[in-house]
Amino acid sequence: MNDNKKHIKWFRDSSPYINAHRNKTFVLYLGGNALESANLPNIIADIALLNSLGVRLVLVHGAAPQIDQQLENRSKSTETQNHRRITPPELMKEITQIVGGVRANIEARLSMGLVNSPMHGSGITAVSGNFVKAKPVGIVDGIDFQNTGITRRVDARGICQQLDNGAIVLISPLGYSPSGETFNLDSTSLAVDVATSLNAGKLIYFSGEPGFRDGAGEICSELHADATSPAGMRPADEYLFSLTSQACNQGVDRCHIVSYVKDGALLEELFTRDGSGTQITRVSYEQIRRAEPEDVPGIIHLIEPLEQEGILVKRSRELIESEIEQFTVIERDGLIVCCGALYPFATKGELACVVTHPDYRDGDRGESLLSSIEAQAKLQGLTSLFVLTTQSAHWFVEHGFVGGNVSALPNSRKSFYNYQRNSKFFEKPL
Repeated sequence: MNDNKKHIKWFRDSSPYINAHRNKTFVLYLGGNALESANLPNIIADIALLNSLGVRLVLVHGAAPQIDQQLENRSKSTETQNHRRITPPELMKEITQIVGGVRANIEARLSMGLVNSPMHGSGITAVSGNFVKAKPVGIVDGIDFQNTGITRRVDARGICQQLDNGAIVLISPLGYSPSGETFNLDSTSLAVDVATSLNAGKLIYFSGEPGFRDGAGEICSELHADATSPAGMRPADEYLFSLTSQACNQGVDRCHIVSYVKDGALLEELFTRDGSGTQITRVSYEQIRRAEPEDVPGIIHLIEPLEQEGILVKRSRELIESEIEQFTVIERDGLIVCCGALYPFATKGELACVVTHPDYRDGDRGESLLSSIEAQAKLQGLTSLFVLTTQSAHWFVEHGFVGGNVSALPNSRKSFYNYQRNSKFFEKPL
């Protein structure tokens, strides 16, 4: 397949995601380090693309490294405790100016529209304002955080009005009190407050890493919000994982960690099934479950190529619909990637129609599906599973099946045996 055809296929495959994301509210977090990245122009272009596709975007930004640098240039510094900067009142004017400069830079980048650039014709309106009401952190464990604040309330209605008008809303790490005071906020936790207040569909953090890593250094493609953090996770990632878990448990559908270094990481995460970073969710986006009538088209799409090759016995739509309760599927983000059926015969069960999508044959999904069907068979009181196969004998042998004679088939199944296919018989005790 040439590059052009690959691009066409990818664009077509992205269509379900475009439809799913349209009119949804996404909160994006860009920390100060991301704003200094050489890849920032590409990130801004991808944000503009999301906006053009009808995604409602709220952009929460940080400014910690910019504040540190400016204060260092002026021979000043601040301390940090519990992931929050201790903000002396005398520094608030300078911090406000620095944050304002960062926000203005983002607004300028969102306003770009040079000919022959990805931003040409985007016509983005960026809106910022006093959307965050704050209160002081106060004294915690004997430490006075001074002008460091926490979110009291997010003006969700005001933000939604701007989103309804097609604008991208910018949220700076500053909050305001009814008395007119300004507070310095932790931007990473502010993103959670904004996302939960808006009941956002997604909260997306841009990170220097491509995602959360486990103790072996491997990227975790998915984590559950109620799970413990992987062993060996960095302290900074543990804090971020706790925030994303909190967001999911407070109503955000999914949180994502994507790289601000890798070009296109945001698009890859949102418009491909395998994504690019780490997804945190309350419910697994890949699950094994009993099939439902709505799964019939997905099962047909999965097994049809093997039926055409003669590997599987052809099943009509009507037959699959009538036998759908016998099927178990693995669904990955709306796609049926694996299926199998269990047909009971007295004390034995026939395992049939075991198929894994060609793109997903490297993740032991067949083994997981087999384990699920075996558990179902035991609950039904079956003592063994048997299978008839022409080309997959080695796989079943690897998973505990032993070859035998077709004479061992249950009597009610023998009458349906197709001698022309000459399928081999394998059986596994339960």
